[in-house]
Amino acid sequence: MTRLLPVLILLAAGLARADEGMWTFNNFPSELVKARYGFAPSPEWLRKVRLSSARIAGGCSASFVSPTGLVMTNHHCVRECVQQLSTSQNDHIVKGFYASTAQQERQCPAMEINRLVEISDVTEQVTKATQGKEGAAFREAQRAELARLEKGCATAPDVRCDVVSLYQGGMYNLYKYQRFQDVRLVFAPEEAIAFFGGDPDNFEFPRYAYDVSFVRVYQDGKPAKVDDYLRWSARGAQAGELTFVSGHPGGTSRLLTQAQLLYQRDYALPERLFYLAQLRGLLDEFQQRGPELTRISNNLKFGVENAYKALVGQREALVDRDFFAKKVAEEQKLRDWVKADPERQKRYGQAWDNIAKSTDTLRDLRIRLRLLEQSAGTGSDLFGYARLLARSAEELPKPNEQRLEEYAEARKPELEQQLFSPAPVYPPLEQALLTFYLTKLREQLGPDDPVVKKVLGKQSPQALARKLVAGSKLASPQVRQQLYQGGPAAIRGAKDPMLELIRSLEDEARAVRKRYEEEVESVVDKNGELIARARFEAYGTSTYPDATFTLRLSFGQVKGYSEEGKTVEPFTFISGLYERATGEDPFRLPPSWLKAKPHLELQTPFNFVSSNDIIGGNSGSPLFNKEAEIVGIVFDGNIQSLGGEYGFDEAVNRTVSVHSQGILEGLRKVYDARRLLEELGQGGGG
Repeated sequence: MTRLLPVLILLAAGLARADEGMWTFNNFPSELVKARYGFAPSPEWLRKVRLSSARIAGGCSASFVSPTGLVMTNHHCVRECVQQLSTSQNDHIVKGFYASTAQQERQCPAMEINRLVEISDVTEQVTKATQGKEGAAFREAQRAELARLEKGCATAPDVRCDVVSLYQGGMYNLYKYQRFQDVRLVFAPEEAIAFFGGDPDNFEFPRYAYDVSFVRVYQDGKPAKVDDYLRWSARGAQAGELTFVSGHPGGTSRLLTQAQLLYQRDYALPERLFYLAQLRGLLDEFQQRGPELTRISNNLKFGVENAYKALVGQREALVDRDFFAKKVAEEQKLRDWVKADPERQKRYGQAWDNIAKSTDTLRDLRIRLRLLEQSAGTGSDLFGYARLLARSAEELPKPNEQRLEEYAEARKPELEQQLFSPAPVYPPLEQALLTFYLTKLREQLGPDDPVVKKVLGKQSPQALARKLVAGSKLASPQVRQQLYQGGPAAIRGAKDPMLELIRSLEDEARAVRKRYEEEVESVVDKNGELIARARFEAYGTSTYPDATFTLRLSFGQVKGYSEEGKTVEPFTFISGLYERATGEDPFRLPPSWLKAKPHLELQTPFNFVSSNDIIGGNSGSPLFNKEAEIVGIVFDGNIQSLGGEYGFDEAVNRTVSVHSQGILEGLRKVYDARRLLEELGQGGGG
C-alpha cells in the first residue's frame, strides 16, 4: 500500500493544481498552460485536436491519423474484434493481423467509433424540466427532456447525440457525434508483444509493450474522408517536453460526497472484487479443459484481470486514513462555507444529508439491483440478446420520452448494431457463465426467494444453464433480426428458453430498477446539482468535472518519478525488451520479434511516462506535442495512478505510452507494413 499511496494532491478549494485535470474542450485552461509551459492552445488548435480525436463505444479512445479514415488505438481496445475475426485454425490473437491491401481489411462485427463535432450547453432546458420535482416525478421529467433533446439532435443514423451530466448535475452539455459503424481491422500485432509482461506488468513501469493497432472507418462502403487528423512527430517524445492527451476517460469519483465514498469503500468495491475473483477462478478452471476453451475465453479473462487489479488500487486509496481524511476535510470546508450564510444553508444545506440517505437505500437495494439488473447474466451473450429483444418489445412501442433511456430513439442505431452482430457465440462459455450467474442468484437471494423459485424450479443451476444454451436459437443473428423486425408480437410469442428466462426475471428486475431510479438516482442527481451550484458559487468554474467517458484534454510533460527512494527514468528502450524476455509467458516474445532483433535499432525508445492526468477509458488516446504531432499512444497508467479515481498526485501519477518511434520501428522492421507506413507519411527511411 505504501507504493500505491503517497500523499495525493487533491482538489483544494475546488481548484486544480499542478498538471492535474481532465478538461472539457469548451472550458480548457489555455492561459494556465501558457503560464506553466509558455504555450496557449488557441481555439483553432483545440478544434483541430477535437476533430482528430475518436471514441470507441464500449470504453476506449483513439485518433484519426490519415485523411482516409485510418484510426490508431490500442491492441487491447480492438482485442474483442480480433478474437471475433479469429477461428481455431487462424487465431489472430496469437498470430497478429495485417491487411497489406485495402481488400484484406476486415469489418469488426460490432464496433462503433464516434467523433465529437459539436458541444451545446443545455443546462437551462434540463433544470427547467425538473424544477420543483422530487423522486419519480423528477426522474420521469429528466428522462423525457433528455430523450427529447437527443432525438432532436440525432437527425440521421450516422449522428449520435448524448446529453452529458457534468459537475455531478451542475451542468448539462449536449454532445453531437459523427457515428461510424463500419469499422475494419487494418493492423493488430500478436498479443504476446501487445501485452508483453501480462498481468504482472499491468499498471507497472518500466514497461515493454507494443500496445498499438489500427482500424479504418468507412462510409457508404468506402474509406471515410476526414479533413482533421494528427500527423506524426519527426522525433517523438523528448524528456521534459510538454505533452497533451485527448481522450475519453471513463469515469472518476473526485467530486463524490463522503457518504458516497464510504459506500464505495465498504460495499461496492469489496463486493465487486470478490465477484471478480470468483469469476477469474471459474475462467482459470475453464481454460484448463483445453486450448480452444482458452482461446474463446481469453478476452473475458483479460477484462476480468484488468478490472480486478484496477479496483484493488482504488480501494487501497479509500482505506488509506490520511487520504480519506483529506476527502472529508475537503467536503467539510465547503459545508462550513454554506453553513456560514443562512440563505446558502437554506438553499444547499440538506444536499449532503439527502445523498447520504439515498446511499443507505442503495445499500439495502444493492444485491437485488446487481443480480437482477446491473450485472444480470454475468456477461452471457445469449442473456444480453434475450434481454435486448424482450425489452425492445415493451419499450419501442412507447412514446420516446417514456422509454428506458437505452431504448430511446437516438440510441436505436447502437442497439441494432449490437443485436444484429455476427460475432460468434460460444456455447461452452455461455453454459459456464450462466451456471455461475444462476448459482450466484440462488446463493445471494436464497433458495426460498420467489424469483429464485420462479427461475430454477426444481433444477440445479448447471442443469438449467445446459438446457438454456442447448435450446436457444438466439446465437443466430438472423433469428434475432427476424424476431426484432417481427415486432412485439413476434418477440412475445417466441418460445425460446432464453426469452423465457428473461420473462421470469423481468417484473422483479424492473421493480428494483424503478426503485433505484426514484429513490437513489433522482435524489443524487437533484442534490448533486445543489452541491455543484454551491461549489460554483464558492469557487467558480475554474476546475474540471469528473470524467464521464466524454472527450477531455489533459496536459503534462515527459518525466520520470521517484519510487521507494529510487529514480524511475521516463523511457524504456527496445534493448530492454529483449533483456526482459524469458521465453515463457507472459515474458515470451513472438517469433516475429525474435527474427527481427538483428535488424532493429535497439536504442529506439519503446515505452515512456508523462505527468498527464488520465484514468480508465483513456486507453488508445493519442499523446501529442504543442504542434499537435503524435509522440506516443497511451495504453496504461502506473500503479500509483490507480488512486487517480479519487485524486491526483503529480509527483508520482504517470501515464504510460508507447513511443511513436518505437511504433515506427516495429512497423518497418518487424511487420514490413509499408502500406501503413506510407499512409502515416513515414514511407521513407529504414
